[in-house]
Amino acid sequence: MTDALLSGLLAGYGIAVPVGAISVLIVTLASRVSLARGLAAALGVATADGLYALLALIGGATLAPLLAPAAGALELAAAAVLVLLAAYGLRATLRTHRADRDPAGPPPPAPASPWRTYASLLGLTLLNPLTVVYFSALVLGGRTGPGSLGPGLVFVLAAFAASASWQALLATGGALLRRVLTGPHGRLLTGLTGNLVVLALALRLALQH
Repeated sequence: MTDALLSGLLAGYGIAVPVGAISVLIVTLASRVSLARGLAAALGVATADGLYALLALIGGATLAPLLAPAAGALELAAAAVLVLLAAYGLRATLRTHRADRDPAGPPPPAPASPWRTYASLLGLTLLNPLTVVYFSALVLGGRTGPGSLGPGLVFVLAAFAASASWQALLATGGALLRRVLTGPHGRLLTGLTGNLVVLALALRLALQH
């Protein structure tokens, strides 16, 4: 059980720690909207990682080769979704900044509910089939410990907990940034920077094909 726990924690942090567009989205949501939205996004990402770890445990040897040919198409779909999210975020940032400068103007768009944020980030993270390939390689390599159900479930839960803790740390950092940059210009800067980084990462992902 201890081996499965440590392997799951290492696997979860291994897939979560590298900074990408999803990480930037979580920080941007927490800094631009609220900690609750950032934590909802973090939980959505961690849920996807946990589901992929479970799929790898159940049928990694079968799923990995089946998903590999679709990786390119799904990455392009993920890039398109990221572009749309970045465009929406930039539009919301500019509208909020105009509302700060002109209270009589149109109100800024209402932020999505935590549940909607959770579902959006869950779906977006599930578009990355390489995650199940990653977990499958660990499972097939014997890093979950003995091949019984108990250690396997410990591995999955540990991977989920590791991913969730890292994503929650990103959200908390974003919320602290929001406390520091509370003025209109600070909100404009964080909104533009975060969404432009997401857009750049999406374009880089698309141009890899």
